[in-house]
Amino acid sequence: METKLLYQPLDKVEADAVAFLLFEEDPAPAELKFASAWLDELRASGEFSGKTDELAVLHQPHGLRARRLVLAGAGKRSVPNALADSAAVRTAVGAAVRCLKQKGVKRLAWCLSGADAEAAVEGAMLGNFEPDVHKTANQGKSLEAFHVVAAPNGAEIDRAFERGEILADSQNFARELANEPANLMTPLILAGRARAMAAEAGLDCEVLDEDRMRQLGMGSLLGVSQGSAEPPALIIVRYTPAAPSKSADHLGLVGKGVTFDTGGVSIKPADGMEKMKYDMSGGAAVLGAMRAIARLKPSIPVTALVPAVENMVGSKAQRPGDIVTSLNGKTIEVLNTDAEGRLILIDAITYAKRLGCTHLVDAATLTGAIVVALGHVNIGAFTNHEELLGRVMAAARSEGEKMWHMPLDEDYKELLKSPFADLANIGGRWGGAISAAWFLKEFAEDTPWVHLDIAGTAWLDDAKPYMAKGPTGVCVRTFTKLALNW
Repeated sequence: METKLLYQPLDKVEADAVAFLLFEEDPAPAELKFASAWLDELRASGEFSGKTDELAVLHQPHGLRARRLVLAGAGKRSVPNALADSAAVRTAVGAAVRCLKQKGVKRLAWCLSGADAEAAVEGAMLGNFEPDVHKTANQGKSLEAFHVVAAPNGAEIDRAFERGEILADSQNFARELANEPANLMTPLILAGRARAMAAEAGLDCEVLDEDRMRQLGMGSLLGVSQGSAEPPALIIVRYTPAAPSKSADHLGLVGKGVTFDTGGVSIKPADGMEKMKYDMSGGAAVLGAMRAIARLKPSIPVTALVPAVENMVGSKAQRPGDIVTSLNGKTIEVLNTDAEGRLILIDAITYAKRLGCTHLVDAATLTGAIVVALGHVNIGAFTNHEELLGRVMAAARSEGEKMWHMPLDEDYKELLKSPFADLANIGGRWGGAISAAWFLKEFAEDTPWVHLDIAGTAWLDDAKPYMAKGPTGVCVRTFTKLALNW
């Protein structure tokens, strides 16, 4: 899809449709005075009030070259008379794109009046994404061009528009990775995609193979992969700022990369197992973030690590009761082979510290328990460092990615006791997301660390008005803003 920023009068814009964002009870913007009677009539009849996801279309509008005039509702303003909330803009634009492209609109122009160029182009690019890449028949309708129409305002709008393009493109890159079926996205294929992305973006990429991980002593990660015919990989992507950083801080992003999860010997139910291709969404998110970071160039070094494995049932598969030794030397009793994500993350977290990362944030589709607790709305956020969590949550709020601070009281550590090893890999039925986070905390140790459990937010079981069914690419924008705002 072509994206472009236009500085020209609205009546000169050629498009299939010109769209405006309207909040509830907002008066018509100055650019819509020619259609104020139509808007008054819509509101009086209740046909359009500005509620979220509402759409009204006027065909052959007088005074415009565009064939349609579209009003998109954005709900209630969070702050009266302020610029439109970025999340509201992103959602409204995405919903409009998804609706209008099904009605044959190919070229959509969006009037920026009172809105945010970054969020507008993000909403369009995210809304235009479809997961049907492997269909051989008609792949559905798609928008061909999205233009943002703005009054000339110097370089700031240009920069915001470019940021939006980069962030949405990178989020869609993460969605593409997570959308691939397991036969087309093995650990080594994921490593190859990471290498290609890094080469294109000007990043350094290193991949540790099974032999190297064995030499280092990554017994926890290798225990998970041993049941699969597909070899594991530890993907490492590095961004180094051009100018020496004024800070000694080095941000590490760690993403779970289970390219398919059967549950191993503790096998999952067959119903819904096909979705387990998404179990590498955390890894996809950190790779997507690195793609954006390479172009937006924050002032601190950032290193991404993706432990990539396939968790399968086989004659060599890890068994319940096995004891493995992690990279940092702690032993783990594997009570459940379906609690595999934490086993691969801890070796990556330990290695990230060895590489010099001073602050760590991980993203993982880690537990079903977080979905029970928070549903599909909020990411569960855990930390050993309140200041770092504050930075992460501030970045998330700016990007409209909802997070909820979960507890990590010392009492929960008791759940992981084992009579046979230093730790058990599960803590029982109750507080499962918390005991999983506590397990990771044992390996983060004193390094400032935040864990994001994205099991409920990385995938949409049903399409939303603003986004297709399937992978969401959640955390790409948050990670990128975290680095940029450091």
